[in-house]
Amino acid sequence: MPRFASWLGLSGLVIVLDQLSKFRILAALRPGQSVEVLPFFNLALVFNPGAAFSFLSDAGGWQRWFFVALALAVSVWLTLLIRSHAAERLLPLAAALILGGALGNVIDRIRFGAVVDFLDVHAAGWHWPAFNVADAAISLGVALLIWQQLFHAEKEKP
Repeated sequence: MPRFASWLGLSGLVIVLDQLSKFRILAALRPGQSVEVLPFFNLALVFNPGAAFSFLSDAGGWQRWFFVALALAVSVWLTLLIRSHAAERLLPLAAALILGGALGNVIDRIRFGAVVDFLDVHAAGWHWPAFNVADAAISLGVALLIWQQLFHAEKEKP
């Protein structure tokens, strides 16, 4: 059975993949620059000082340290959750993905004062807000948590 260190290793892998992808984008693009990859997908360098969907992006700067503190507090809770459920599969998997994504974005907030986003999906004039590997891991982790609560919560109780 996967153990605590393995789940933390997955979080570490998410952080590494997130930071490497951002390193490559920062080296290749200028802020605001966009490169079409597919008719519905661009690489576009954006610095987002807010949260998901640019929430609080125009708040004046205080949100940087608020989001860092919030993400670090949630990361402690997620680490404890992973430790207490390390022998399970779905719950620690979800928590490890969220943990890695949260810490990947914390690194950006500390380094740049904003999160580096670059994945731009669009169709028929509609644009999904730009996101990154950390955001994708967080979203997948949240989806797995919802799935676990809806369909597996009773099965995993003693």
